[in-house]
Amino acid sequence: MSRMLFVLPLVVVASSALAQQGHDACARDVSRLCRAVINQGDQVVLGCLKQHRGRLSRACERVLTENGQ
Repeated sequence: MSRMLFVLPLVVVASSALAQQGHDACARDVSRLCRAVINQGDQVVLGCLKQHRGRLSRACERVLTENGQ
């Protein structure tokens, strides 16, 4: 039980770091391509990025691909 409690924070920190990397890589694309929907939630913004897939930066495209999007 104590082992599980020790590992859980590491998983949460790793997930947060990946989310931050994705945000950093796509921030400019979101601002440029999806500004109109930016306040409608993450899923709407993700959908917008997918709609504009051909116009995304390489870094943002890589993040989406690596995360199964």
